[in-house]
Amino acid sequence: MARTGRERIDGDPISSSVYGALMDKLSALDGCELQENASSLHVAHGRAFLGIHPRRGGILVNIVLTRELESARIHRAERVSASRWHNEIILKDPAEIDAELLAWIIEGYAHTA
Repeated sequence: MARTGRERIDGDPISSSVYGALMDKLSALDGCELQENASSLHVAHGRAFLGIHPRRGGILVNIVLTRELESARIHRAERVSASRWHNEIILKDPAEIDAELLAWIIEGYAHTA
């Protein structure tokens, strides 16, 4: 039987520590709901604004914004509609959850209210 996204995160010590640090920061955002899917988790505030995808040795975070992020940290950016971009960042260390990343997450959160 295939493992869920949360089980895959819990089964990898690095992924688990990054996920735990991210969830600690997200707890400050009011009205968020964690939605568990077969292979990932979504954080929603009305609608999903953050995807969390387990990877060996870390997690891939997909931030939904109205713009493409331009940073060396961006693994991939994809325009999915006229006003929506998926911006992917790979996190391999809790220290990567810094002010810049949190500002992008808060930007996505603000567009879902």
